[in-house]
Amino acid sequence: MKKIFALLVLASIANVAAAADVVGNAQAAKVDMCIGCHAIPGYKATFPEVYQVPMIGGQSAKYIESALKAYKKGDRKHPSMRGIAASMSDQEIADVAAYYAAQTAQTAAKK
Repeated sequence: MKKIFALLVLASIANVAAAADVVGNAQAAKVDMCIGCHAIPGYKATFPEVYQVPMIGGQSAKYIESALKAYKKGDRKHPSMRGIAASMSDQEIADVAAYYAAQTAQTAAKK
C-alpha cells in the first residue's frame, strides 16, 4: 500500500512539473474564438445576460492563463467561456495568454 501511495505522489509531482514547463508562444496562439468578442471596443454580449466584454490586450499572461484554467475547471461560470476554455490544451492556453500579454490595450483594439 505504501508503494502505491508513493507512486501516486510521484505521478502527481511529475504532472505539476510538466504543467509548469508550458511556455506560451504568442505567434502560435489560436485567437480566432477570442477576437470575436474581446477585440471589439465597447462590445456587450447578451448571453447569458447583457454585460460588458473586457478588452484583454495588455493583461498579464499569468492572469489570462489563470482565468482560462478557472473557466476550464468550472470555477468561473460563464457558459461560453467555459466551453471555449474546455476545448483548449494547456499549451493553447499559454499561447493565448502570451499573445494578449504582448499587446497593449490600444493595439488589441486595432486588430
